[in-house]
Amino acid sequence: MSERSSVRVGGWREWVDLPGLELSGVKAKLDTGARSSALHAWDIEPFERDAQRWVAFNVLPVHRDNGQIRRCESPLVGEKTIKSSTGTRTHRCMIRTTINLGSQSWSIDLTLVDRSDMLFRLLLGRTALRDRVIVDPSLSYLLSGKQPRRDQSK
Repeated sequence: MSERSSVRVGGWREWVDLPGLELSGVKAKLDTGARSSALHAWDIEPFERDAQRWVAFNVLPVHRDNGQIRRCESPLVGEKTIKSSTGTRTHRCMIRTTINLGSQSWSIDLTLVDRSDMLFRLLLGRTALRDRVIVDPSLSYLLSGKQPRRDQSK
């Protein structure tokens, strides 16, 4: 089986699980215009554990539900400077975790950033999607086990 045969078509938004962070049902935007992936996080605190760099952070996996705040910890795999579409540069912590999208599961790098002004708590960029998902911008929730819905917005 070639690597291309494992590529699936997904909608521009999907429900995903991040089992390594014990998060399920996170609404994600699949954004081929973004290189990196980002998870909404705040109170981001790097620390050391057993001579390894870690990071602790808060997440709000469900949009507009402040009762769902979770404190997560993960090994810190690096730090990255990200340039936004407006040209603003931000320095972010980066973690590696497993993502479950439909029947697929793989490891992705996520930068941690305050996305409180954004509709989606999770943005999946093209690096995470490469060789896994082709995005159909006219569909939503295609891989999430729900009925595909053709978007009505223009």
